[in-house]
Amino acid sequence: MNEQRPVPAGVDPLVPSPARIYDYLLGGSYNFAADREVAERGLARVPELRDVILANRGFHGRAAHWLATRGIDQFLDIGSGLPTVGNTHDVVRAVRPGARVVYADIDPMVAACAADLLTEPATTRVVLGDLRDPDALLDSPDVRELIDLSQPVGLLMTAVLHFVADASDPWALVRRYLDALAPGSYLAMSHATYDNLPEQAVQVGRDEYQRATEQFYYRSRAEIERFFTGLELVPPHPGVPPSLAYMGEWGAESVALADSDGSRWGYCGVGRKP
Repeated sequence: MNEQRPVPAGVDPLVPSPARIYDYLLGGSYNFAADREVAERGLARVPELRDVILANRGFHGRAAHWLATRGIDQFLDIGSGLPTVGNTHDVVRAVRPGARVVYADIDPMVAACAADLLTEPATTRVVLGDLRDPDALLDSPDVRELIDLSQPVGLLMTAVLHFVADASDPWALVRRYLDALAPGSYLAMSHATYDNLPEQAVQVGRDEYQRATEQFYYRSRAEIERFFTGLELVPPHPGVPPSLAYMGEWGAESVALADSDGSRWGYCGVGRKP
């Protein structure tokens, strides 16, 4: 891939990063040999790994689209990763053409590749920031310019909080973001779980991210539900009560077909701030 392109400042191509590993598994080109090696080792040990990534990406798109249909026209996508097919701004503008989107990620590669996203800088920005520093991220000029925190916001945090250790209190971090948002805002998030997974499969994530820029932390359904404390959970599909769901199931046209092995690697949900 990009070994022939200049390496952006702040990027070490020899150290795998979650954003670039994810990009490779989605078929993207913003990755290096070190990222591909981690992904291929993971696929050799857990063949459904690519299905995990696709299930999560599917949830992200369906949730963003659903929020746009509910009138949300400004989005904060934290832990956005690298540009790929079906980016948040593409999905939501199919419903609300003037929707504003700010992407935020800790990986300098994301900011360096922002030119692929910023075809409309008046409505789309990319911020280099650490979700573990909510004040700095929320106070960044790009967020302040594009996102009106006095109006409802769609907060997207998909497949990112499992890179935050308990010691950093990810639940308090999410609460800090939600506290800054207006009533009527939504949180859409997904998170890896060890529930019902064989220990060998769980160990893959721990092993393969040991050398990466961020470590991997699985959590139980109960721990993931805590992120939605104080929010009104949305039913994941018609005919069921409000709850979390496996990643592939939320908003799926056919829940039975969406219930794959990869989908069960993570729970997801959408909650409204009253």
